[in-house]
Amino acid sequence: MDFDDIVQMLDLMERNGLVEVEWERDGTRVRLRKPDGSAAADQRLSGATATPADPGRVVVQAPILGTFYRSSGPDASPFVSVGDRVSPGDVLCIIEAMKLMNEIKSDVDGEILEVFVESGKPVQYGERLFAIRTQPVG
Repeated sequence: MDFDDIVQMLDLMERNGLVEVEWERDGTRVRLRKPDGSAAADQRLSGATATPADPGRVVVQAPILGTFYRSSGPDASPFVSVGDRVSPGDVLCIIEAMKLMNEIKSDVDGEILEVFVESGKPVQYGERLFAIRTQPVG
């Protein structure tokens, strides 16, 4: 069992809403389990979490590890840029994992404030991708 197998297990859990998965191969057994359904865990998995100092600002986190892409191709415009308005379901970026292109979509209405990752760079599970303002300032 290698790192790619674990990535595949995490992706399988995320795509299918699994709480636990166990895999055995060549005498090695791995079990992955999500935290006990706490609100913090549910928010983290949804991709957007409010920041305590500024409840109108949410941070979209990587739901999987892989390679971050701001656009659908090298010559294409970014899905979103700072200042753009987004709605739930709008594609923010793509994370490539295990040769699969996973669209990361917005869970909230708001305005893109920051992009934390450069296109083509690797991201880890839970890493900050975007900051979105969900309430008007003032």
